[in-house]
Amino acid sequence: MAIRIIVKDPDPVLREVAKEVTKFTPNLHKLLKDMAETMYDAEGVGLAAPQVGISKRVIVVDIGDEEHGLIEMVNPVIVSSEGEQVGPEGCLSIPNLNGDVKRADRIKVAGQDRNGNPFELEASGFLARAFQHEIDHLNGVLFTDIAESVYDISQQSRRRKDGE
Repeated sequence: MAIRIIVKDPDPVLREVAKEVTKFTPNLHKLLKDMAETMYDAEGVGLAAPQVGISKRVIVVDIGDEEHGLIEMVNPVIVSSEGEQVGPEGCLSIPNLNGDVKRADRIKVAGQDRNGNPFELEASGFLARAFQHEIDHLNGVLFTDIAESVYDISQQSRRRKDGE
């Protein structure tokens, strides 16, 4: 396993539509392990392959709950969605910015595991938000493209440190 470099906006790979995975090989397994390790090292809750410079439809998500743990998904597709939530999002590829993003509150995602076996997952709340954010990455969409507002969190941190 290895921690990979997280590419930053405006790297062009972040704007590509990622390619479907058709071969489930040891290289894919290594990519998934590396992505999980990279996500944990960066203290993120999700990571898409384009964020480590690989234009493949692969994501990892772990929102830190005991029910789900680490979820690996290859070729994920949102098959249904309902409800609405608006909340803050950040991105490992866009440091120091957060934004308020409108997302579906409940979704069903279909994809494959690391061996190519199909599976579906239902998610709500924060988990649904994380999946939608990572799947957007696979389609070349960043949260800043769809946010209702975007704000610089580094400025807020500095103000707190300065006592403002």
